[in-house]
Amino acid sequence: MSINRVLVTGNLTRDPELRATQSGSQVLSFGIAVNDRRKNQQTGEWEDYPNFVDCTMFGTRAEKIANYLAKGSKVAIEGKLRYSSWERDGERRSKLEVIVDEIEFMSRRDEQGGAVISTPVPAPVRPAAPRQAAPVAAAEVYDEDIPF
Repeated sequence: MSINRVLVTGNLTRDPELRATQSGSQVLSFGIAVNDRRKNQQTGEWEDYPNFVDCTMFGTRAEKIANYLAKGSKVAIEGKLRYSSWERDGERRSKLEVIVDEIEFMSRRDEQGGAVISTPVPAPVRPAAPRQAAPVAAAEVYDEDIPF
């Protein structure tokens, strides 16, 4: 048995393209850029190298989601890999793409200009702990908590 599952997070490299097949089924195509980090052998510094992933989504979900995506949108996708090959101008071509089953938006669009705004999840706000007058020895704190 083999497992064909992919999970990728990245930014859209272009606006999504929505089209319909002859039978009327909706097809959404878009690309995602994800970074790979490698150490530069000459400088010793870590550098980001982009990888570009073609993605395809089908059906009415594809039609609805197209309105919420734009170049630069950050998304997380889950799906499966599909290999395609064809011949063009006498040359054999191929590509590996992700067929998207699930998508999660990790940024939102600005209502006025359509710009993409990153919306990180805020850290929970916790009240400051009261200051203690004197440091407490570790043995005093943990002796009662040890279950053995």
